[in-house]
Amino acid sequence: MKRKDLLDLQSLTPAELRQLLDLTHTVKREPERYRQALTGKNLALIFQKASTRTRVSFEVGMVQLGGHALVLPAQELQLGRGESIEDTAAVLSRYVDGIMARVHAHRDLITLARHATVPVINGLSDLTHPCQAICDYFTIEERLGHLAGVRVAYVGDGNNVAHALAAGAAKLGVELTIATPPGYAPNPSSIAQAQSEAATTGARITVSHDPYQAVRGAQVVYTDVWTSMGQEQEREQRLRDFAAFRVDAILFAAAQSDALFMHCLPAHRGEEVTSEVADHPRSIIFDQAENRLHSQKALLLTLLQTSRA
Repeated sequence: MKRKDLLDLQSLTPAELRQLLDLTHTVKREPERYRQALTGKNLALIFQKASTRTRVSFEVGMVQLGGHALVLPAQELQLGRGESIEDTAAVLSRYVDGIMARVHAHRDLITLARHATVPVINGLSDLTHPCQAICDYFTIEERLGHLAGVRVAYVGDGNNVAHALAAGAAKLGVELTIATPPGYAPNPSSIAQAQSEAATTGARITVSHDPYQAVRGAQVVYTDVWTSMGQEQEREQRLRDFAAFRVDAILFAAAQSDALFMHCLPAHRGEEVTSEVADHPRSIIFDQAENRLHSQKALLLTLLQTSRA
């Protein structure tokens, strides 16, 4: 990868995304090979939102690669007292070799990257969640042995995870159907961009409002929470609007008989998914969670080994 940042998957070429997936396979298979690869490197982790998997996987990943991670809750930085994002980016760039930021607004991430002189990684924004999608497609490939032509059904909110999955599917030849209630479809420009690239890679990206139509014939059924952080005031309305989109045993059975179930977690059991499906023998939600560590180690190796070079 020639660029220094990972703000979204759209900015990667299919070859660059393929490179990250291949490196993830190697990192997971041969962890000792990379044990000291980032010795002396420091990663700042900025969190405007709560985190479990993102924080732990990046922090542990840096330690396992021989580096060091500094967890920086936004409210504990001068950023939380009025220092500009521009100044924060400039200052942190003098201390660390990379910045991972989990932010409310994607525009803040763009500003951070524009003014930083070290790699910036999107750990989640309101627009997209690229680290999650890299991990997800790695997990599917690990289980099925390939990605081209794999049929994935995403059922639920057209949110940042849906956008990232669409961008990745377009580059990897995946057939992705996103099913949402009316009014909750993914960002039209994100889908249009994915569909445009899909025309050149053999992928297929479609949007539907029928969950059963979406999962029919799917090899992977994927869902996410209906109410993301910052949307808590909408929760009761969303529970009503999404009721028909719950992944329960009946909906899951409409997919292929050997279909896998995926969820980026945290799961609100009884809302977007029942425990019967979340704990199903073909549920791979905890494989996904583990693979965040391996795929992000591959990303850190790709971006930080050349930083400050």
